[in-house]
Amino acid sequence: MKKKIAFQGAAGAYSDLACRSVYPDVETLPCLGFEEAFAAVREGRADIAMIPIENSVAGRVADVHHLLPDGGLHIIGEHYQPVVHHLLALPDAKLNDIREAHSHVQALAQSRTFLRANNIRPVVTTDTAGSAAEIARRGDKAIAAIASELAGQMYGLQSLATNIADQTNNTTRFLILSREAKRPEPTSQCVTTLVFRVRSVPAALYKALGGFATNGLNITKLESYLVGGSFTAAQFYLDVEGHPDTVPMRHALEELDFFAHEVKILGVYPAQGFRRKS
Repeated sequence: MKKKIAFQGAAGAYSDLACRSVYPDVETLPCLGFEEAFAAVREGRADIAMIPIENSVAGRVADVHHLLPDGGLHIIGEHYQPVVHHLLALPDAKLNDIREAHSHVQALAQSRTFLRANNIRPVVTTDTAGSAAEIARRGDKAIAAIASELAGQMYGLQSLATNIADQTNNTTRFLILSREAKRPEPTSQCVTTLVFRVRSVPAALYKALGGFATNGLNITKLESYLVGGSFTAAQFYLDVEGHPDTVPMRHALEELDFFAHEVKILGVYPAQGFRRKS
């Protein structure tokens, strides 16, 4: 049976494009929501999932941070996918025909300058690829979608303009998730992702993270978010370059355990080359 990779969104979404970029021989499985993508892997309907965690322009994907700790999956890899927005329209449309552009709110916000320059009204929809499918179905050449080149190919649309985002370095970081942990050897360059909580007392976070500094470990991502409906119970998400089986990381984690609680490693995985170029 052919392997499957789950993603959130419609066929042709940027997540679909990311899946195909990393796993060209694996069948992609569209899912309505992030929860469904997680469930597809847990229940065996998919072998792995690829989920966006943050975007260089829009910031973090908040829903995913809440799902990861208790989602029952392990992070086994990461992927950085360039986001190239296309203005997609019917095959017989021209740029000066377009009066509206439909897309996800983030894609519209990222293409604000282009839309204003061409007097195109933005219309918010659920997602990028779904907008492309709707444009193809409606058959109105005055309406376009902002979506990926893949979406245009899937729904028979032409690209009237490419790379229309205000910022050209728009990139989304994805995490690759599996039912089973798959750790690389400690000799390779890798990332450890974990979550933890600290008590709401002065210098608690400073003390919890001190071990990473004293052991020369580079923290590349640290975010907090409230959990349990309380304004005092903060959970922290941490990416650090290193492997738990090395001496520096082992010492840092021991110190973290002393000052924090509910420490949970979500995954240990190879660092993608893009990380070292950034």
